[in-house]
Amino acid sequence: MRKNSIAYVCAGILGIAWLAGAQAQPPRQRGGGIRGPAQRHLIYVALPGTLEGSWDQNGHGIVVLDANDNYNFIKRIPTWEVPASRNPEQVAGVTASTVTQMIYVATRGRMGAWDLRTEKKVWENAYDGDCCERPQISPDGKFMYVGSDLKDFWYVINPMTGELITKVVSPLSPGAHNLNLSPDGRTAFMSPNGKVMGVADTTTHTLARTITFPDNIRPFVINHDASRIYANTNNLLGFVIADAKSGDILHKVEVQGFGWPDKWNVTPRPRIPHGCPSHGIALTPDEREVWIVDGINNYIHIFDNTKMPPRQIDSIRTTAGPYWITVGLDGKLAYVSSGDIIDMETRKIVAQMKDEYGRPMRSEKLLDMIFTEGKLTRVVNQFGNGLYPYTAQAQAGGRK
Repeated sequence: MRKNSIAYVCAGILGIAWLAGAQAQPPRQRGGGIRGPAQRHLIYVALPGTLEGSWDQNGHGIVVLDANDNYNFIKRIPTWEVPASRNPEQVAGVTASTVTQMIYVATRGRMGAWDLRTEKKVWENAYDGDCCERPQISPDGKFMYVGSDLKDFWYVINPMTGELITKVVSPLSPGAHNLNLSPDGRTAFMSPNGKVMGVADTTTHTLARTITFPDNIRPFVINHDASRIYANTNNLLGFVIADAKSGDILHKVEVQGFGWPDKWNVTPRPRIPHGCPSHGIALTPDEREVWIVDGINNYIHIFDNTKMPPRQIDSIRTTAGPYWITVGLDGKLAYVSSGDIIDMETRKIVAQMKDEYGRPMRSEKLLDMIFTEGKLTRVVNQFGNGLYPYTAQAQAGGRK
């Protein structure tokens, strides 16, 4: 009798402990019911979207993950048919619009648009054969800028039809590569893999001015009012800050403590995709922090942007080479091209993006999207731009 009593007590204690542990676990989305949730939070990953690994390590198309269910694989949306005897075209950029309800995929060779409601291709265009790099659509959905494939001009396109509206030429900017629009869509920052950035007035689609950087410009982001440009450059593990109006370089910020100059300034240099120490930068939406990638050491480095020059405050080891950072909706998560998903407050890797076969997906071209009743209602920019300025009030209510 005594043994049975002890067994019952132990079972009760274990049961209480299990229940407490279960209650402490974060809730998961539950299936079943007559009708699914009205809102879906999805990650669209365009493939192949990295220079790391083989061309077909994750296949091609757009892989859709469920952000509300541990990033489980939902489906793969076909883009272009590719014979097994050929390599798929590398994806060079992706954007989407709540106005047009389309997602746009650029490759080095052509560009296409897919209706998000039907997942059918609406149009594709190769233009004059010099397309395409990093598209950006205007907030009103009336025009889109997309870079030529390393030439000195950017296409201006009708997002509904794919028809060419005009071209903006920046003669001092050969090697068209990255492209960013101001939040109001009135200014286009056209960056080559070169030192001179072209700045266009999108109300007239003409070149307004240029900004010269100390070395070739790589990924860059802008703040909430497009008055500051934060840019990676060649031969620098760090970033520079430029005044978007005057063109002055305000600060040059280097990563400290990771031995990058000695590792980089050798012959031969280490082989790093994109050929530069840092190819990826993002602002938190409140602009309090700058996050940059470290392709030499496989880290993310974080800087306090409330001080000038920004001060290095933390680093996060990634599971593979990081070459791009996309900041998720609401600035809570960072999606890194290493496949890692990072909680931006705790600075911990909380998940990995994987395809239908459980293979980590490494792509620099992805979007965080919210759908309501099947309609796209929110989407991030592929560039981690600032959305609103840092204030003391925001600091009091934000991260400690």
